[in-house]
Amino acid sequence: MAELQRPTLAWIDLVWLAFLAGLALLQPLFEIHKQLTLLTLGVFQIVEHRFLGWVPVRGRAYSVIIKILLASVVVNCTGGINSSYYLIYFLPVVTAAMFFGAWATLAWTALASAAYCSFLIPALAVFQLTAEGATELAIRNLFFFLAAFVVNRFVSENRRQAESYRALAEMLAETNRQLEQAQEEARRSERLAALGQLSAGLAHEIRNPLGVIKGSAEMLNKKLQPADPVTSELAGYISSEVNRLNTIVSRFLDFARPSQLQLRPQEIPPLVDRALRAVQDRWPDVKVEVERQYATDLPVVPVDSDLCEQVFTNLVLNAYEAMPEGGKLRVTIAAANSAGRPGIEIDLEDSGPGIPPELRQQIFNPFFTTKKDGVGLGLSIVSKIVDDHRGWIRVATPQGGAGKGAAFRVFLPATES
Repeated sequence: MAELQRPTLAWIDLVWLAFLAGLALLQPLFEIHKQLTLLTLGVFQIVEHRFLGWVPVRGRAYSVIIKILLASVVVNCTGGINSSYYLIYFLPVVTAAMFFGAWATLAWTALASAAYCSFLIPALAVFQLTAEGATELAIRNLFFFLAAFVVNRFVSENRRQAESYRALAEMLAETNRQLEQAQEEARRSERLAALGQLSAGLAHEIRNPLGVIKGSAEMLNKKLQPADPVTSELAGYISSEVNRLNTIVSRFLDFARPSQLQLRPQEIPPLVDRALRAVQDRWPDVKVEVERQYATDLPVVPVDSDLCEQVFTNLVLNAYEAMPEGGKLRVTIAAANSAGRPGIEIDLEDSGPGIPPELRQQIFNPFFTTKKDGVGLGLSIVSKIVDDHRGWIRVATPQGGAGKGAAFRVFLPATES
């Protein structure tokens, strides 16, 4: 399609002006109608790209019609059927060949040829059509069709090549995007593995002194309870805080411990439903409307049911925490393919405040959290479990657009390899 705007005259416009100026300087030199028509034709040729923008639906057809009419005026002013300017009809013919397909080009060329042959009618009132004249007229018209199909073939091939290059560029861009995503996921997995080893070492080193502290606090609580209530209360605080730290250490170990997957072919919707019920029982006062969109004929997927249920429970729990005043949770399950692997995609989308774009690449990192009392391991453990299943989890764009809630997409392959 022609450009809609050009800030200055292109070199091809200058060529058109020079060509039409040359025609204007040829005989008949002082034919004002010829000069005005050539000027009009030149101006229209230059502003044609803007005209197509003003009339986007039928602008190309109107453009060819206008050029046929102007070419007919030039031929009429310069001798009719015997005019040497009959070649001006190549302009609408070539324009049609550039704008339309083969059959439409044939129709427009036939119309231009008919317009030229129409000058034969007044000529026959004065002259007789000889065999040589008929042959000449046929040759001229056949050359119109020859030029039309040569140009149309060339333009069609260029369009095909351009479309092929565009498709190839889109494929390369998509491949690069997938490669960058795979590299980011590989780097994240490496960070998770390194931090997992570090967390395991620290957790074991911390758990031993925590056990000593808790045992000592309990002994003090038993001995001092009748004698010193304040000291006994402080010992109770120590014991409860040790329990809290022990819970955190246990989560570190869950994150660091290699997953021993017990893979069994499972249907995913029941696992998701169990996670939804578990979170709803935990948050009974939060009015969350759950919308389920489960496709039919879903394949079974080899998964560890307990670990996958933990994944869905964590994601649903995050959605409930993002909507403390209530909201809507949409859960979609559908068959999908990822990098040529068949499987299932699970989308969970809430109507909460959403995830800021600058945080989307960080939320799966260990120890990153926006919660005041969070440890930052929930989504890291989720990501680790999904990675162990050879799937992936990503932040998706909500159906309502960016900033209209948070959406997570999980892919689980249907094969173990």
